Amino acid sequence: MLDLDSAWKLHPQVSVRPEPFGALLYHFGTRRLSFLKDRRLLDVVQSLSTAPTARDAFAAAGVIDAEILRFQKALDVLAQSSIVIERT
Repeated sequence: MLDLDSAWKLHPQVSVRPEPFGALLYHFGTRRLSFLKDRRLLDVVQSLSTAPTARDAFAAAGVIDAEILRFQKALDVLAQSSIVIERT
């Protein structure tokens, strides 16, 4: 499972297109298309590069404690697809 206390960022080869339902993410390297069905998850993904940790990005997007596991799982799927990558 994705470590919420690590720093993450959007992969440089990923394009984000906001949509009314959330967003479309396209990875030009893997040619993978992903859908975000929650605007707050889009806010999380877009703030990952500046947030000290994924947990901080969740807080900035207004994700409450009861929702963290659901958002963590969604972010984990994006990490497994190389949409988001750990910052070093």
